[in-house]
Amino acid sequence: MNILIVFTHPNHQSLSYSFLQGVLRGCEENHTIKNVQVLDLYDENFNPVLTFGEKKKRRDMYRDADLEKYRNQLSWAEKIIFIYPIWWGRPPAMLLGYIDKMFASGFAYKDNGKLLPEGLLKGKSVVCISVMKGPTLYPMFWLNNAHKVLMRKALFQYVGIKKVKFFEFGNMESAKGKHDKKIERVYKYFQKLNNHSLSS
Repeated sequence: MNILIVFTHPNHQSLSYSFLQGVLRGCEENHTIKNVQVLDLYDENFNPVLTFGEKKKRRDMYRDADLEKYRNQLSWAEKIIFIYPIWWGRPPAMLLGYIDKMFASGFAYKDNGKLLPEGLLKGKSVVCISVMKGPTLYPMFWLNNAHKVLMRKALFQYVGIKKVKFFEFGNMESAKGKHDKKIERVYKYFQKLNNHSLSS
């Protein structure tokens, strides 16, 4: 199983980084997981800003040479893990910029004249691990589940990825946030993950 972890947080002392370590520990103890790559967008100095003009067209982004490394990572991965905080009800701008650039027409999907395009990333699965200051149920009741709708429907289903699992943890700046238990839960998920549970 090939796993790509896309980590998005500027601080390696953060709780998000602790979740990354829990995921890595679980993967290391899982004999079905042989290959893991970590893409730390801040360490990578990934440029999330889209720039287009006369010489650089948005329709050609799928073959941008500067993004070839990242396209190869996504093509290689069978399971993609996104680890990030929730800021203002959605993922950080750095991750959204990565999505804007990488999930491009010609690479992630292809227009076919129908209501929805043909997804070109079929067969892959995704796990989203996110943390936030507010209560766990805040996005569901106050924001109409905007975060999960954005990631599952507007992005992953659009490009052909139907298997999406969320770990969405709230109250993470509280001393009562049960941080260790939540990290342990994620760790055990990856420790027990196998080829038959890719849809989990």
